[in-house]
Amino acid sequence: MVRGVFFDLGGTLFSYRGSRGGGRMVDEVTRRLGIERDRDEVRNAWRTAQESVAREYAQRPYFLHRDLFIDGLRGFAESMGAQPSEDLISWFETTQRNATVENLPIRDDCLPTLRTLKGHGLYLSIASNIDDDFLDPLVERHQLDSVLDHWTSSEAARACKPNPDFFRYVLQRSGLAADEVLFVGDSLHHDIVGANEVGMQTVQIVEEGTVTPLTAGLTATAEPDHRISELTELVNIVGVTQ
Repeated sequence: MVRGVFFDLGGTLFSYRGSRGGGRMVDEVTRRLGIERDRDEVRNAWRTAQESVAREYAQRPYFLHRDLFIDGLRGFAESMGAQPSEDLISWFETTQRNATVENLPIRDDCLPTLRTLKGHGLYLSIASNIDDDFLDPLVERHQLDSVLDHWTSSEAARACKPNPDFFRYVLQRSGLAADEVLFVGDSLHHDIVGANEVGMQTVQIVEEGTVTPLTAGLTATAEPDHRISELTELVNIVGVTQ
């Protein structure tokens, strides 16, 4: 019997579709670095640097996302023959975090679904591969604390999905057994593999036209117990009524 539902954050409770501001950030970084190159060349160099750093970080059992983002900035600057100052790095870290918190769009059916599940006595949690200074403001901004029993970052767990230590940490916080938990996420590699390994039931939410971060070049053979396209479908999966 399902007693708790754990959710990934980005791509699950929040959609990657409609997130704004990435292009403007690259333009401003380029300006501050004094780079004068064709815009397409700059965008391609930025993309290549981010993908290279992401591939390397994705192999680590634990990392801070602020380090990932800063190393992506450094890789881009070096590819353009530039060197970011500490002031630029500090500006980038703060601006990038604030832009994510302000612009990452929550799904329309997120809060209604969570309220329905909570109303039937289910334990609800966010279990996210992100740092505390991203997770806590997003929870507060969208009033998710009103329906969640807890929320856990990879920073708090000192482990990143799919590392099974991450899933064991969130289980310990909840007091639930693995077979009592339904884990909902968008990434086969990060969410489904690790949750399956510790014995959780799993749901993959699929959103056409989006790409899950930190999965370039990775393959995952895990299969979820269920696939959905809307969070509201969870109501039937756990067997509660609206």
